[in-house]
Amino acid sequence: MKLPVVSGKDLIKFLCKRGFAIVGGKGSHMRLKKHAKGKVLVTVVPMHKNIDPGTLLAILRQCEIEREELSGL
Repeated sequence: MKLPVVSGKDLIKFLCKRGFAIVGGKGSHMRLKKHAKGKVLVTVVPMHKNIDPGTLLAILRQCEIEREELSGL
């Protein structure tokens, strides 16, 4: 499956709908956090117009989200 082109703003909306909360940010990056199954998931999302595919995959891995779930974006 090919990854969609996603902006930082859209990715943050997507992650917030899945239980993540913005806990901070500095410059052009936002930090998100979620408590899940006895562990804490943390990721940093760059606020770019288009997030690179490798960066997007790394964020999804950190958030324990399958790439198929992005099909709604």
